[in-house]
Amino acid sequence: MEEVRAALALQMAWDIGPSTARLLIDSFRTPSGVFHAGRRGLGAVEGLARKRAESILSFKDWNRVDDILHFCKKQGIKMTWYGADDYPELLREIADPPTVLYYRGTLDRQDRYAIAVVGSRAATPYGRQVARSVSEGLAAMGFTIVSGMARGIDSIAHMGAIRRGGRTIAVLGSGIDVLYPPEARGLYEKICGAGAVISEFPPGTPPNRENFPRRNRTISGLSLGVIVVEASRGSGTIITARYALDQNREVFAVPGNITSANSRGTNELIKNGAKMLTRPDDVVRELGPLLKGFIKSEQRVAVEMSTEERRICDILSGEPVHIDDITREAGIPASRVLGILLGLELKSVVGQVEGKKFFLIQEEQRV
Repeated sequence: MEEVRAALALQMAWDIGPSTARLLIDSFRTPSGVFHAGRRGLGAVEGLARKRAESILSFKDWNRVDDILHFCKKQGIKMTWYGADDYPELLREIADPPTVLYYRGTLDRQDRYAIAVVGSRAATPYGRQVARSVSEGLAAMGFTIVSGMARGIDSIAHMGAIRRGGRTIAVLGSGIDVLYPPEARGLYEKICGAGAVISEFPPGTPPNRENFPRRNRTISGLSLGVIVVEASRGSGTIITARYALDQNREVFAVPGNITSANSRGTNELIKNGAKMLTRPDDVVRELGPLLKGFIKSEQRVAVEMSTEERRICDILSGEPVHIDDITREAGIPASRVLGILLGLELKSVVGQVEGKKFFLIQEEQRV
């Protein structure tokens, strides 16, 4: 508790940003060591400005620190700090790691093998299909999927990991207790049960615009690589990719329609050197040396299917097909086809995109 309390105070101290906090904790081993160092000890830290040393020496807002600790305990919010054993391993490597992380759920050493999947809030059917396929494929291999719980690609990426029984981490641009977007309550709870929701912002912090660049650098910092599924030029997703490059992370981009605004950012990333991604295996091939002995072999589970279900699957492929075309080719009434498709969705064999279009998720073993 002493170290969490000191880390909180360090985070709150005037003009002490994440980079300076890292310098200080590295110098004195623990957050409490920073506050016990005194004027002479702080003065000996190379690169620490005098006014920042004075900010630590004069810190008096301990009541606010204790209020936050009390609130977190009451609400079941967990906390970790830069330097703690449970602090995410990859995140501690970046130049400006969050001094304190608030989280719900669990942090796991397995999260060392994490991939971020990010993209547009206004995702196209193509983007939604790709995000789902990529996140499910990577989760099946054992990767933790990291994203920002935003509408569109982010939410689809989280759900893809959950559907395959994998881990996923959502990074918020608000306090851990402030739900954004507000309709994401169900997803929030599912992520807590399948990984963690985390934030570096104190409880009660609203989702202000200026918070999201900081959130984006944490998304990339938690990950071995960042996959950009869809992004317009200059979007927050592109900012995440830039952070990844600064942090020496791999950047992957999914190619898209050259006439689509949602693909201009991704196509430009590829032109500028990002690795083109068309399937989950591209990540494994690129990151190979870092993944020795890690990748799980994906076990295909035999799916029990009726004659009509097999007929529908024979019609479908990875490309979305409209319900009218499926009904016409299957020779089965539309109302019956919809029921069959619903059953196949529940078995995670078929997916649906906007406009009543359906596609095959996996080449299942049929029984």
